[in-house]
Amino acid sequence: MTTTTDHVELVAELVRLLETRILDPLEILLTSDELLRPIRARLHVEAEVWAAQLLGTDRELATMTAARLIGVLFPGDGPFDPPESWWRTALGRAVARSAGHPAAVTVSYSTAGAMLGITRQGVHDLVKRGKLDKHPDGGVTTSSIRDRLNRPQESTPWHHKT
Repeated sequence: MTTTTDHVELVAELVRLLETRILDPLEILLTSDELLRPIRARLHVEAEVWAAQLLGTDRELATMTAARLIGVLFPGDGPFDPPESWWRTALGRAVARSAGHPAAVTVSYSTAGAMLGITRQGVHDLVKRGKLDKHPDGGVTTSSIRDRLNRPQESTPWHHKT
């Protein structure tokens, strides 16, 4: 379940990434901010929409939005393989919930922990208890991580199940 705080944090992060990775380089090339003002304003509005799509219930739309944003914000010749710290960002958490890992069927226990916000040992315990799926070739399936992130949470704060 996502909150208003999740949405606000994700919008702010998207705007920051758009500014630093797209608009700032264009401003340097164009030596002026004048042409970019309307684009900057539009990207702020679009960041709100993209955040809503990433955090919404339509998994297909969220996955497509995640793929588009990753393709533009993190271009590269190889598959997208972010560092573990990326999964702790607002965008990383949203991508994990919607698409799992966009370029991998399985991930290491430590990456799974980063995606879930728990320790490697916590992942090991969840695999052992059958709460996450271990892949036959090793690691944890990204689909089981995504499913775990999207499961309904306990509503009682004193009873926490992992």
